[in-house]
Amino acid sequence: MQASPNLWWLWVWGLFALITLLLMYLSPVLIEPLFFKFQPLQDQALAERVKTVMKQAGLQVERVQQVDASRRSKHSNAYFTGIGRVKRIVLFDTLLEQMSDDEILGVLAHEAGHWKLGHIWKRLLAMELVSLVVCWLFWLVLSWDGLSAWFGLAEPSFLGKVLLVGFLASLVSFPLTPISSLRSRRHEWQADQFARNLTGEPGSLASALVKLCKENLSNLHPHPFYAWFYYSHPPVVERIARLTDTERNL
Repeated sequence: MQASPNLWWLWVWGLFALITLLLMYLSPVLIEPLFFKFQPLQDQALAERVKTVMKQAGLQVERVQQVDASRRSKHSNAYFTGIGRVKRIVLFDTLLEQMSDDEILGVLAHEAGHWKLGHIWKRLLAMELVSLVVCWLFWLVLSWDGLSAWFGLAEPSFLGKVLLVGFLASLVSFPLTPISSLRSRRHEWQADQFARNLTGEPGSLASALVKLCKENLSNLHPHPFYAWFYYSHPPVVERIARLTDTERNL
């Protein structure tokens, strides 16, 4: 039984969704080790503290690893990776050198907030729904007989039509950028608050943000309109102010 030609966009979306999920599952064990050397966190005391804090957050973490990111740059980071049983915590060796244990725990508590508050699956679901709509719209526009005439061109090839639709998509999506940015910043605010409540030490995350900003050469005072339009994270100065504002967080 053959699929209807009019449903090719659905098959494209299904393939995209499948590849996305496979990459999330396979990346920690097959892809990431190709670029970095992973090993168990050498500081056992810190590893136990990490597991304890994550347990308090309701997350079961079996492995805490460090990666030799310093071979490539001074960029520092810490993250959760994978889904299901392959989920783990990874600390850049640069982060271990630059921050105290309390600051590292503050950063990880923030990341744990994203997991506990459902930000990860919400973003994944939103991405898949948006890609479904985009594939459907691509099919509609590619099937439109007036596409080539609208650009004043002779009948282009299929790839030519794809380029034209891609150009139109960039024009349409650009004004929607602030919506995505606003949603992402709201998640960051919520994760900061989660970390504050979990550790009870907002100063640790605040000082960690200062160091991350310094090492990653972030802009401390971006133009408000630019930050509102593009920034997926609130400006660091605003995050620190809110973290250390006791009355605001009561």
